[in-house]
Amino acid sequence: MAKHLALISRHPWKNIVIALFLLVAFFLPHCCFADNYDYTYELLEHPGGSTNYRLTVSVTSSLYEYYRSKDHNIYSYDFAKFVTPDPLKPVADDLWSIYSNDEDFANGVLMIVHQIPYVESGPQKYPVETIVENEGDCDLFSFIAASIMKAGGLDVVLLLYQTQDHMNVGVYLSEEPNDARSAVYYYTHDGKRYYVAECTGDDWRHGWRVGECPDLLQEASARIITLEDCEQSSPGQVSSSYGALDASSLSLAVSTRFVIARSAVTLSGSISPALSGKNVTLYVSSSGSPLSVLVTVVTDSDGRYSYMWRPSSAGIYSMRASWSGDTDYAGADSNICTLIVIPLEWLMMGVTVIVLLVVFLVVTLATRRKPPEELEAFEEWEVVDYPEYF
Repeated sequence: MAKHLALISRHPWKNIVIALFLLVAFFLPHCCFADNYDYTYELLEHPGGSTNYRLTVSVTSSLYEYYRSKDHNIYSYDFAKFVTPDPLKPVADDLWSIYSNDEDFANGVLMIVHQIPYVESGPQKYPVETIVENEGDCDLFSFIAASIMKAGGLDVVLLLYQTQDHMNVGVYLSEEPNDARSAVYYYTHDGKRYYVAECTGDDWRHGWRVGECPDLLQEASARIITLEDCEQSSPGQVSSSYGALDASSLSLAVSTRFVIARSAVTLSGSISPALSGKNVTLYVSSSGSPLSVLVTVVTDSDGRYSYMWRPSSAGIYSMRASWSGDTDYAGADSNICTLIVIPLEWLMMGVTVIVLLVVFLVVTLATRRKPPEELEAFEEWEVVDYPEYF
């Protein structure tokens, strides 16, 4: 007890921090998360065709924030980490529904990136970021194109032209390109021909096709960056459809707003309309830290999910749930919930303070009572009348 008293007396600021910590946490609202980011891209059934398709791509805010919080630095030409096939697989699946060969598929991908406005970019960005921000330059467009092509099963590489400060994609095809309007250009790696796929340009109907190459690059040497080290999985995917996607909603609730470290708390919610067998990703951030994935759970037959979590360290945690959507419904993010995890040491200190206060109160009351002998002596005192003087 003396030890705890010493701690409290030497660190009075701790009590103030605890009080402010709990006061702020109590008034933190269960706020709502932002809406999805939706973008539409035009497609033709093949280069030079006349049949138009309109592809709608929807990105949840949580997926966008997840990629924004990732490392964006380049270490020894590790551009491959910015190629993310998994979150863009729904786009690749929709492209395969209208294209019948790998050349048309690759040209369809180029039609998409040719519709994103060209703006010089500083740091590298992940494809989800570029889609949401709807702008980028040659390397960012190349990351998107390589991601969709790889998600569609194509063998692709990044082509880095260091002298020209440029990047595009090389794609291996089962046959030499038939729709190229000029000589066909390619780079050879491991005995394969990777045909040039130029990702810049704002004329999606008549833009660069696979095998065509800008004049400046036709004699240029390129560093070939293979994609064995690209991202292998993602916590979520974009939603993609040729028709309008129906809206959905997702809820999240916590069993308590205050918990002792390593104690259990239940996170639960549901998708509306009730959809079974859907992956729901639970994200968490602590005291301003980057968004990270806590766990992915699957909804039951009623569209509900539940997860028991035991946070190991103290802090103020913000939690949200997200699902990626499907061919019928756009994905959705839940409301944001706040959880206060209190260290066990604070609980022990609080109990110690309460015990000390009780002891202090008992001792104070005991010392304020007069002994019986003093009371008897007081009763025997004589009352003396003194004369009044005028």
